[in-house]
Amino acid sequence: MDTPYFAGRLPDQVDLGEFDALYHQYHQAVYANIWKIVKQHEAAEDILQEVFLALWENRLKLDAAKVAGWLFVTSFNKSLKYLKQKERQLVPLKTTEICQEEPLNEELYTFRLSIVEEAVSHLPERKKEVFRLCRYEGKSYDEVAHILGISAASVKDYLKQSTRFIKDYISHHQSESLAAGASLLFFYLS
Repeated sequence: MDTPYFAGRLPDQVDLGEFDALYHQYHQAVYANIWKIVKQHEAAEDILQEVFLALWENRLKLDAAKVAGWLFVTSFNKSLKYLKQKERQLVPLKTTEICQEEPLNEELYTFRLSIVEEAVSHLPERKKEVFRLCRYEGKSYDEVAHILGISAASVKDYLKQSTRFIKDYISHHQSESLAAGASLLFFYLS
């Protein structure tokens, strides 16, 4: 059984230093994920704050090993939600149209995260390292190349192969109804 990140402590006993360390470790990568989708600085900053607020609110439930993936999926979902809201403001609904959306919930986050995590776990070790460093930690090709002692061109190639593998994995290893729910992940991985 996975241990929640701040397990065994009451909310007022959680060390803010630990949370601050998580923020400093991941905020650039999370911001980059958001920026890739919304392409607006102010909106990306707001969504970044929402993501870390959600992390704080869920801190007692999260597994330490899955925080990076959770941030990845949450930033993706909040960015899409922002774009949908922005689109609704630009295109007013006709009175005959009824638009009901399924609210994003914890089960959907968990589902999407589990699909990506499962696919990543099937990558060869080197490609897994490259994917995690680039996508979860937001490191550049040059930074990852230096860390792993390989060329930046190899990093780019490994990331491209990893992304293709994850897309294929999602489409081939899920039932059609589950794949439809995961199809939004393809947008992010593009």
